[in-house]
Amino acid sequence: MSVTVRVPAKVNVQLAVGGARPDGFHDLANVFLAVSLFDEVTATPADGLTVTCAGPDAGQVPLDRTNLAARAAEMLAARAGIEPDVHLHIAKNIPVAGGMAGGSADGAAALLACDALWGLDTPRSELLGICAVLGSDVPFSLVGGAALGTGRGELLTPVDAGTFHWVFAVADGGLSTPAVFREFDRLTAGTTVPEPEASPALLAALASGDPDALAATLSNDLQAAALSLRPSLADTLAVGNGAGALAALVSGSGPTTAFLVRDPQTAAEVAAALEASGTCRATRVTSSPAPGATVLPT
Repeated sequence: MSVTVRVPAKVNVQLAVGGARPDGFHDLANVFLAVSLFDEVTATPADGLTVTCAGPDAGQVPLDRTNLAARAAEMLAARAGIEPDVHLHIAKNIPVAGGMAGGSADGAAALLACDALWGLDTPRSELLGICAVLGSDVPFSLVGGAALGTGRGELLTPVDAGTFHWVFAVADGGLSTPAVFREFDRLTAGTTVPEPEASPALLAALASGDPDALAATLSNDLQAAALSLRPSLADTLAVGNGAGALAALVSGSGPTTAFLVRDPQTAAEVAAALEASGTCRATRVTSSPAPGATVLPT
């Protein structure tokens, strides 16, 4: 017996960041889109809790109890009053520490997989509550589609979204999300940081499915901080823009960069130009929106 869950990566088409809160987090207006780039997590009965991983960047994935997939299994088992006796295997395709919520995705997938494996039938609202404790991006990984995240990103409101096409450029190495937020705080020190709000123009563009309208409204308040820590990302952004992307931005806290394109043909051209430029390690061609964590048929 085993249960496999497929879970998507995300891109933030708007990431508005407020000032630091007393708890160290930041209030956000975070417009998420799930994209068709997936990890799969398989849960199998075992004696104790173990984690394995295969795929690109698998060597960078922690296999101990700090892994969000392992933590999800532990939290769900504790809620149910059982032992977390499960082997979790992660088939990794989402970049690690790339600003695409790969670790969060694995946490959401493990939670859903263990819930099915153990026959718990946990209410969706309680699963989302566990997700919110695991991390700010984990609830969206469970839900997928398109949503506005407020609070620290964990409070979700679904939004309408048409189909869009994307190219992602995977950088060498990762960027620590806390480090990027610290750099944001450094860069904005002494200034008034406005309260984060979702852009009505962006939400309208998202719902319309018009790539030109969406391109004009994409924004990421963490981009300057990511570029400060990794200046070479500016070259990647310039290559993609020059190759025909409608717009480009750092994905979340980076260092993956996202390029909105008009159609699949342009996506292939932009990906080829990026790979030829030597400014990134690899590319991924995707579309959005994509479904959230989903149990695959056996």
